[in-house]
Amino acid sequence: MENSDSKIAELTESRQELLGRIQNLKLDLQNWRTKLDGQVKVYRDELSQLKQSLTTEVEQLRTEFQDLRTTLQQQQEDVTVSLKNLGDDSGETKEAGSPRNAEIAQDLP
Repeated sequence: MENSDSKIAELTESRQELLGRIQNLKLDLQNWRTKLDGQVKVYRDELSQLKQSLTTEVEQLRTEFQDLRTTLQQQQEDVTVSLKNLGDDSGETKEAGSPRNAEIAQDLP
């Protein structure tokens, strides 16, 4: 009887140790998940800020390129008018006002 009682006590002790280990593993897993969730939130926030910043910069570049395009078109028109006026003043027909140059001016970004 003593032999079976000692075995039962040994198994009970072993069971308690295993349950303790399982509890510790569960706590470790829960802590790991909490830490991971926190890191994911930080990364998402950072990505969101970067996306917003990038969107702002892209919009700014679009505006700058549109302004540049408008300026270049205006300069092209000014040059075309100046060359046409030069041609009119000298009695010659210049190519600046030709349909081909108008196409080139339209193709400018």
